Amino acid sequence: MCIIFVFVLQKSSMKKQWYLDSGCSKHMTGDLTKFTSLKLKAEGHVTYGDNNRGRILGRGTVGTGNSTTIENVLYVEGLRHSLLSISQLCDKGYKVNFKSNGSTISHDSSSKVLFTSKRVNNIYLLDILETDFVNECLLSKSDESSL
Repeated sequence: MCIIFVFVLQKSSMKKQWYLDSGCSKHMTGDLTKFTSLKLKAEGHVTYGDNNRGRILGRGTVGTGNSTTIENVLYVEGLRHSLLSISQLCDKGYKVNFKSNGSTISHDSSSKVLFTSKRVNNIYLLDILETDFVNECLLSKSDESSL
């Protein structure tokens, strides 16, 4: 059933999405086009949950010039999905807040939301390129009333 679900995600143009993964120890992708900068260098292997291995071909930064970037992302040969490591985000000072319909990722110090994800079935998906936020005041309230 999981294989069918992944196939459906690929078919519905979700290849640009990143999976928030609590079991992943490093940020990684097999898609060369996601990088804004990349240093190619064979760095060993990553081991997947089924004990298969993927070759690390480089390391770089993903994002755009207009959005927040994520550094230290591994380029892994043949990896079909892009994974963001929740533990690596937390180690870099980000706060990840999960809710039933999605999650937010913010700086722990400023609480400014940098990314939001959507929950699709039981998977949290994030599009790094569509997560620029403008801080807006959506509610104004005054404590003093006058007639």
